[in-house]
Amino acid sequence: MQSVRGMHDILPGEIKYWQYIYNVALKILETASYQEVRTPLLESTSLFLRTIGQDTDIVNKEMYNFVDQGKRNLTLKPEGTASIARAIVQHKLCEKQAIQKLWYLGPMFRYERPQQGRQRQFHQLGLECYGSKNPVVDAEIIHLAQTMLHSLSCKNFTVEINSIGNSEERAIYANKLREYLKKYETDIDIDSRRKLESNPLKILDSKNPSVKEILYDAPDIQNFLKHESQQHFELVQEYLNSLDIKFEVNTKLVRGLDYYNDTVFEIRSAELGNQGTICGGGRYDNLTEYLGGKNIPAIGWGIGVERLLLLVKNKLLISCQHLCFYVATQNTKNIGYSLQLVPLMQKFGLKYELDISGSMLRKQIQKASKRKAMICIIIGQEEVNNKTITLKWLDKNYQNTYKIEKLQNMLPKIYKEYVDFNKNYTSQLSEVASS
Repeated sequence: MQSVRGMHDILPGEIKYWQYIYNVALKILETASYQEVRTPLLESTSLFLRTIGQDTDIVNKEMYNFVDQGKRNLTLKPEGTASIARAIVQHKLCEKQAIQKLWYLGPMFRYERPQQGRQRQFHQLGLECYGSKNPVVDAEIIHLAQTMLHSLSCKNFTVEINSIGNSEERAIYANKLREYLKKYETDIDIDSRRKLESNPLKILDSKNPSVKEILYDAPDIQNFLKHESQQHFELVQEYLNSLDIKFEVNTKLVRGLDYYNDTVFEIRSAELGNQGTICGGGRYDNLTEYLGGKNIPAIGWGIGVERLLLLVKNKLLISCQHLCFYVATQNTKNIGYSLQLVPLMQKFGLKYELDISGSMLRKQIQKASKRKAMICIIIGQEEVNNKTITLKWLDKNYQNTYKIEKLQNMLPKIYKEYVDFNKNYTSQLSEVASS
């Protein structure tokens, strides 16, 4: 049997990187007063039809839809923002606290051609801030994304920003863009021709080189923004400068989903080629209103974890906690004697492995050395008869035999040694990585 195409197992050798990313996110986002939230994998299909947009590729081609036994139309969520907005409305979160700062990390699902960094089940790290239209928040969340990337040893990227204004400004601009592109209708690809009538702004997101060339002289959306939208965008840029964030204004930048307005941005890396977007986001002030709730201004971003790992995996030096104890038992019938040590090792958080192979003690001690354990606990027949254990410090080539009751008194001192043991190993790794 094989896993479903485009849906991969994350095996033990890989999971340490995912745990590291989660812990970095937890630390950075909790510092900024963001709280983690987890929404269901399944949502009503109507949620995404109302929020993402009928003319998007996600809705038309990529959603995993099905009817359950209760004849409900359900969808595996293709993105995180709509689910958060639904939760905000359903639980009246902004009535309990005006500003809601939330973050998440979890799987999403889109039916598209699997490729490096983009699978049918992919994972997204994202944040959402509800309850403020202040452009300070726009700049702050971009700063948080940059801080996250820097903390994950990702530094070679560019920040691109744009304003797509409000719905009235976009409607006027869309007509002007459509007029311009009509002259090139026979020169653009079929997908762009389809979008020309329904939503010409989506053509700005085209990756087709010939379409991008045609768009070079297209009307500029900045010329269609009125005072309020212009002022908001100018303040975003001012605050980004205050945060010492380098950015570029890309007037062709739009996001692929219909709910965006005003500020949109992407963080891109040239190292990933055409799939260079690491982080994308923007403002969606009307999203909760689309869902039948009050109008609550909001902004957020998402980072694709698989794509991020392509950039940073080889740069991350993740310290591995080595074994404190390797328990070598001479005879399998004495395993019961060994088990009395387990609660003690758990109590002090000392990583251990219990050898239940029944092989010769010499071979078990060799395995302990290969596993880079600090101490091998040796339990032979003599230890069982005398109710003792033998501790062999592998890095010092020193051993001694103790009454089993004495081990508990020794464990605080062993714990300190173990902390230093792991620190020393991590520093050795650092020296190897820098050399």
